[in-house]
Amino acid sequence: MSLDPPGYILSLQNNIRARPISWEGAVRAKTITDADLKKIKAIDKVRKEQRKQTIEADIPTYTALLLGDGETKSIFESAAKRTDIVNYMLVLTGDLIDESLIKHPHPYKPLLPLLKQSASPEEPIPLLASSVLASLLSHALIAQPKSTPEIDEALPKLYSYIAALSKTSDSNLQDIGVQEYSALLRTTKSRHQFWQQRKETLGPLMDVLRTATGGKDSDSTLHNGGSSAPSIRSTESNIKIGGGVGLQLLYHVLMVIWQLSFEGKLVGKGLDEEHDIIPLYTQLLRVSPKEKTTRLLLGTLKNLLSYNKSTLMPAALPAKLPAVLANLKTRHLTDPDLLEDLESLTELMTEYTSSQTTFSEYASEVNSGHLRWSPPHKNGDFWRENARQIIEEDKGELCKKLAEILSKDWANDKQVLAIGCNDVAFLVKEAPEKRQQLERMGLKARVMALMQDENEGVRWESLRAVGEWLRYSFDK
Repeated sequence: MSLDPPGYILSLQNNIRARPISWEGAVRAKTITDADLKKIKAIDKVRKEQRKQTIEADIPTYTALLLGDGETKSIFESAAKRTDIVNYMLVLTGDLIDESLIKHPHPYKPLLPLLKQSASPEEPIPLLASSVLASLLSHALIAQPKSTPEIDEALPKLYSYIAALSKTSDSNLQDIGVQEYSALLRTTKSRHQFWQQRKETLGPLMDVLRTATGGKDSDSTLHNGGSSAPSIRSTESNIKIGGGVGLQLLYHVLMVIWQLSFEGKLVGKGLDEEHDIIPLYTQLLRVSPKEKTTRLLLGTLKNLLSYNKSTLMPAALPAKLPAVLANLKTRHLTDPDLLEDLESLTELMTEYTSSQTTFSEYASEVNSGHLRWSPPHKNGDFWRENARQIIEEDKGELCKKLAEILSKDWANDKQVLAIGCNDVAFLVKEAPEKRQQLERMGLKARVMALMQDENEGVRWESLRAVGEWLRYSFDK
């Protein structure tokens, strides 16, 4: 998989190539040597094929020029005070990346400090350095399956820089960052590291996706006026969907999450608990403007659901994913990968729904560890028929799991606490003789504590649960 270089980077590179540089002045100032200048001029402003032949004839010399060789400094170190030379050499290095550079014992050492050359990540030097590093590391991760100390040091630092880029308000810079992520996320190691740093790497990308649904605003200025409903504005050169998110940026963000989904066992539960991934992707399917975005959405869902049936499937029914898939089947879709994933997902959902009773649906949701307002929660008949079974089955395992869910703070999804309190209220109401058993599990103490929660919905449902307990407070 290869992505075209972002237009913003290409424009910056062309601008730098066109600027005159006083190379002789740099030699007189001893910033670079005569030998350095001869090497640079031999590959400067020549055809690509000629440049390749020149470098291949003297690989050690050019590797030493760019990265140093133990005896001489890298040009990025020796010319550190000449930003024009550093910029130019970064552009030139981007043209020269091949296997020879990654065989250097320390290929990233002279480049990593450039990421912090400026406090602003969008300045040319860190921006170009990140592009070079992303390309180098992408090659190295494929060529060197085993981890190396150099990769272990460089990859987290580059991820942190890209994360800063993705938080900027400029969609061009965000897109550069996202494409660099995509270039890196080609191996299990790089995906695991990305997930390990997900608080900084993943959050801004999920904000873009939430904005694209036309839902909750994020801090990104990618949304345009915070429209409350999804919309699509299209021209030949630019397509924007809900909240003003550009189609190109949306596609590249979806590409990154799709790559991450190949580590489904690792990331599935976290994506569910931290980002409510199934409802989010179901809504994105509804507003997806192109087959290429729909293909990535379906491919990601297939990967995640295949690896995490017990955890993620309970979210699919309340999100109405089966209905969305059925609607997609009525469209004239032609992409073969899309159609294959659509069929696989439909089969997964059919298999799951055919095996579900209302009780098993509820049990699956509780065991998934993430509650949603699915139909059983507010259905009085369900609770009258199933409350005692919920309390008694497997020595109260479902209630213990409910207590475990309620013990978390759910800062990003307070409705989970409200739903849990709702369930406790119904359990006490329909099986009052079991309330001491529920109390021993810590459910009474927890719902009482949640009466002080900052969220109004949580306070209301916890008050209702406590009220059911108080109804029997004078029983002997």
